[in-house]
Amino acid sequence: MIEALQPADCSMRIILITILIALSQCVHAQNKFTISGYVKDSLSGETLIGASVSVNEKTYGVNSNQYGFFSITLPEGLYKITCSFVGYESQESEIQLSKNTNFNFVLTPKISTNQTVVVSSKRRDGNVKNAQMGKIDLSMEQVKSLPVLFGEIDIMKTLQLLPGVQNAGEGNTGLYVRGGGPDQNLILLDDAIVYNTGHLFGFFSIFNGDAIKNTSLIKGGMPAQYGGRLSSVLDIAMKEGNMNKFEAEGGIGLIASRLSIQGPLKKNKASFIVSARRTYIDVLTKPFIKKSSNFYGSGYYFYDLNTKVNYKFSDKDRLYLSGYFGRDVFDFKNAQRSFSANIPWGNATATLRWNHVFNQKLFANTTLVYNNYQFAFNAEQQDFALKLSSGIHDLTFKTDFDYYASPQHKIKFGGLYTYHTFSPNILSGQQDTTTFQPNNSNKKYANETALYIQDDWAVNDKLQVNAGLRWSTFSQIGPYTTYITDSNGNKLDSTVYRHGQTVKAYGGLEPRLTLRYALDDETSLKASVGRNMQYIHLVSNSGTTLPTDLWVPSTYIVKPQISWQYAAGIFKNFKDNTYETSVELYYKQMQNQIEYKAGYTPSLKDPEQDFVFGKGWSYGAEFYVNKSKGRLTGWVGYTLSWTWRKFPLLNNGDAYPAKYDRRHDLSIVASYELNKHWKLSAIFVYASGNATTLPTQFYIINGVLTQEYSKINQYRLPSYHRLDFSATYTPTYKPNKKIHGSWVFSIYNVYSRLNPYFIYFNQTGSPYNGTLKVEARQVSLFPIIPSVTWNFKL
Repeated sequence: MIEALQPADCSMRIILITILIALSQCVHAQNKFTISGYVKDSLSGETLIGASVSVNEKTYGVNSNQYGFFSITLPEGLYKITCSFVGYESQESEIQLSKNTNFNFVLTPKISTNQTVVVSSKRRDGNVKNAQMGKIDLSMEQVKSLPVLFGEIDIMKTLQLLPGVQNAGEGNTGLYVRGGGPDQNLILLDDAIVYNTGHLFGFFSIFNGDAIKNTSLIKGGMPAQYGGRLSSVLDIAMKEGNMNKFEAEGGIGLIASRLSIQGPLKKNKASFIVSARRTYIDVLTKPFIKKSSNFYGSGYYFYDLNTKVNYKFSDKDRLYLSGYFGRDVFDFKNAQRSFSANIPWGNATATLRWNHVFNQKLFANTTLVYNNYQFAFNAEQQDFALKLSSGIHDLTFKTDFDYYASPQHKIKFGGLYTYHTFSPNILSGQQDTTTFQPNNSNKKYANETALYIQDDWAVNDKLQVNAGLRWSTFSQIGPYTTYITDSNGNKLDSTVYRHGQTVKAYGGLEPRLTLRYALDDETSLKASVGRNMQYIHLVSNSGTTLPTDLWVPSTYIVKPQISWQYAAGIFKNFKDNTYETSVELYYKQMQNQIEYKAGYTPSLKDPEQDFVFGKGWSYGAEFYVNKSKGRLTGWVGYTLSWTWRKFPLLNNGDAYPAKYDRRHDLSIVASYELNKHWKLSAIFVYASGNATTLPTQFYIINGVLTQEYSKINQYRLPSYHRLDFSATYTPTYKPNKKIHGSWVFSIYNVYSRLNPYFIYFNQTGSPYNGTLKVEARQVSLFPIIPSVTWNFKL
């Protein structure tokens, strides 16, 4: 029996009625024909996502989908159709539509015509014209020009500069979106879920910018095609590989280097890309650790590899195979104590996708995804060895359809199935010749399914509606054994579930609705409401997303997280879309939030025995001004927000600020084209201090200093602020040179602000002679850090 999780009846009914009305409008008229095809880059042959295809005589048009496909149906006649994409020359074609027609648009990048542009991956007026709320598209050209820590290009750190998105702390790549935790973001790389996004314990993201084609963040009004998370979607698409010629590009930085090679396997038929990155922190530090040192042999490094190959069988069929493999490895050795530790962790994904065009109106994509995330801790001391591991393994099958019913209706529908395997805290060890492997694996298995349908409906010139409905289920299945225990944890009875037998099942409807009303060509009002359910959870005993955090499923004890999010905003552009502005208000309520119980310490028992459950809510306002044209570009983002949690078994049942509650968050980003050789960029960020729990009183009991702590997150760390600067130098382009490059000089934390990472209390003296002294001390990580990176292209 599936446990139904009922939403608010009023919101549910409104959304269901809207969907039925929208679908009833999808009727076919006679003497209409369809023009369909792909939008491509003329230099690389890569398809372009989100290109605008519009009919000059009409007020409507369509955007190309995730694979560059478009379709538009019109009455018989002669039309001028324009295809445009920011950073590319527009193409206008005159087409006599007397039958269904296939036509591909091939756009030329403006950069190849020696025009200075700032490439963006969206149409200029998309924020006003589209119904979608809270969506941000990032171009890699923009990301690469911004100053970052150690000069490492980082998508995640750029996203943290947007309103409504907060970081997890100094240098960290975790995302906290509109009051949600890091596990409440659906992060996809070529349709594969990424469970751990950080290298170097979270200070760098796993995404290699040279391999990325498109990045989209949706923080409100999540479309029905996405699910399984409460807060946001980060959808990252990898490059497909140049169809026309071989090329290589890369970069050499202070702590890491990267190299990408791409080209045609068969011109205009098949292509590939291979992109690799590795840090050399271990190589740089090795000469400074003498062989006589107790720590000789200690070190750290990470690497990742992105690969993709695609083959075009015909105009109707295309196959993609992509993969990602990344690892962090930390080694620590202490010869004095005969102790050594090896800690590897990382993601591995593989995605096989088949695009098929059934007809001019129906496009399908079928996907098979393999996903594996593993963390291990291996330690040895003399003749004793210990191994602790955890992880999650997924196998997913999904299919999605795009149906272009009419110019007013674009319908998307599909479904997915995922088989999950969770492995929290698997322990084994060895003493001399004795090996012990206690039965403590606590492995859990689950089935997850979903079906969805949505309609992007242009009701008239003023009103546009995006209505969707998603049905999802989640079942914990056997093999599994549940136990009945007494108050001391002794097992009294058990229930055994065989392979595939349902232990506990959940499910429910997730309606989504977004409305846009145009006041004029440059101004629109938008509103959205959506229900989301999340069946797998990241439970953390720290303030950052570390690899030791555990992913756990919904079980007979752990219920799915549920949220309702409401948002409204006004969007206005100025001066021919040179300036984009928006103000968005949001309110989000969350049920079945998870934390560890008070006084929790790690153990070998099933971790869900130590969980407590409560609720949360967040609300705030986001202000955004973006200048997208001219020599000076950039944006200002400001967020005013509140995030609360309330657990009956924590903090005496009183509400408290979440650890990622932050009242004020300000980001200023600017880039200036000084001339054809130099580009200057700067970032300033300011944020209220993180909420924290501190000791308020100290006692001496039997000669031992004992602390009494405040209520949860009663105090604030000092505010966080930082200024970064970078200058990019691009030498004069010489066609006869094989290697073309640019130099990026950057300074992280220009005025060396010592931002707090955490606070600890240092004890000196003795309580017996009256010299005991306890002092609060702040730990900061990064003072001013200059760096230089050479980016090159062959």
